[in-house]
Amino acid sequence: MFHVNEANRGKGILTVENGKMSIHISLPSKNTVNLFYGKAEDAKKSGAALIMPTIDTVTYEDGMQEEVYGFDIPVPYLDREFDCALIGTKGKWYDHKVIVKNPVRIIKDGEYTVDVTLSGGSGKASVSSPAKLYVENGVCTAEIVWSSPNYEYILLNGIQYDRLDVEGNSAFLIPVTVDKEISISALTTAMSEPHLIDYTLYFNGDTLK
Repeated sequence: MFHVNEANRGKGILTVENGKMSIHISLPSKNTVNLFYGKAEDAKKSGAALIMPTIDTVTYEDGMQEEVYGFDIPVPYLDREFDCALIGTKGKWYDHKVIVKNPVRIIKDGEYTVDVTLSGGSGKASVSSPAKLYVENGVCTAEIVWSSPNYEYILLNGIQYDRLDVEGNSAFLIPVTVDKEISISALTTAMSEPHLIDYTLYFNGDTLK
């Protein structure tokens, strides 16, 4: 059976270079010796471009490690099946279907800038863009600077984030996810009474610098 090693929970590493996508997956063993992007009947033809294995080390939940074969598979598109044939140790080719979906951008630890857009409310408020993005142990935190000094705190997933102690417009550090809409509520004192206003933030991962 053709599936990703259980240690990787059905996931691979998707890479995009020069407009082309490929995904690296680790299989459960070394029983699959080659893959072919396409149908089994074409894989048998002379000169077929077979995908050669890499040797991957996987770590299971109990801490045990094992060497298995991995493969880099071309990905023509996301969320749709495509053909990928395999040959095992017995020398027979089999047709399979592969689908790659729900990609999540992995960002290395460090400091970045990223474009951010704000929607919701009356449309009068805005946030500075690009925003500063800090990544530590895979967790992203962004510095949000409003166009007003009147915001006192942000509510995100039921947690209150108070404004930073800085002069000028209200600023906050909040955890964020890149390439995903984030719903927040912000308390403003600009009106006759404090009001919580709902907004949506979006951080565009394609603009990371």
